[in-house]
Amino acid sequence: MAPMKVYGWAVSPWMARVLVSLEEAGAEYELVSMSRNGGDHRRPEHLARNPFGEIPVVEDGDLTLYQSRAIARHILRKHKPGLLGAGSLEESAMVDVWVDVDAHQLEPVLKPIVWNCIINPFVGRDVDQGLVDESVEKLKKLLEVYEARLSSNKYLVGDFISFADLTHFSFMRYFMATEHAVVLDAYPHVKAWWEALLARPSVKKVIAGMPPDFGFGSGRIP
Repeated sequence: MAPMKVYGWAVSPWMARVLVSLEEAGAEYELVSMSRNGGDHRRPEHLARNPFGEIPVVEDGDLTLYQSRAIARHILRKHKPGLLGAGSLEESAMVDVWVDVDAHQLEPVLKPIVWNCIINPFVGRDVDQGLVDESVEKLKKLLEVYEARLSSNKYLVGDFISFADLTHFSFMRYFMATEHAVVLDAYPHVKAWWEALLARPSVKKVIAGMPPDFGFGSGRIP
C-alpha cells in the first residue's frame, strides 16, 4: 500500500494536527512540502486538490481529503481507531465533544493571541492589544472548565490519551510560545496535561518543525 501524501508546510498548526495523528497511528506518509510565500496553495494543481486553496491536504490512494480534523479522523479510523474511542459509544461521544470544544471554544480564543503576539509583529501589522487582553480573559474562563475536567481524569476523555487531547496541540503549541503562557500556572491539572502531551514522541517529532516564531525570525517560514 502506497504511503499517504501530505501537502502543506510543517509550521502550520492545522498541518501539525494531521502530522501528530499520522505519527500516533504509525502510518506511512510522504510529506510534500509547499511554500506559502511562493503561493503554492493557490496554484491550479493544488486548487484541484482543495478548491479552498488551503492546507493540509492528504491523498490516500484515490481519496483526497482536506480540513485537518476530518483528515485526522480518517487516519485514526484506518490505523488507530482506539484514539477515537472506538468500541465504546460513551468514549467515542466524549472524544467528539472535546474535539468540538477545541474547534469552537478554544481555538477561536487562542488564534487572536497567537496572531497578535507572534505573527503581526513580524509582518508589520498592528498588534491589537485590546483584543489580546479580551481573549486572555476568555481563555481563563475556558481553562476553568478544562481544570475541572482534568482534576478527575488525566486526559480529557479518561485516563487514556485520545484524539480529544491530541487535537489541542496545534494552537496550544504557539500560545505556549507567547508571554501569556504563564496563564497556565494557575491551572495545575491543565499544565500537567499539557506537559504529558509534550512528552509524547509524536509531539516531540512534530514540534521540531514548528519554531515558536513560525519561522519568521529564523528565516524558516516556507
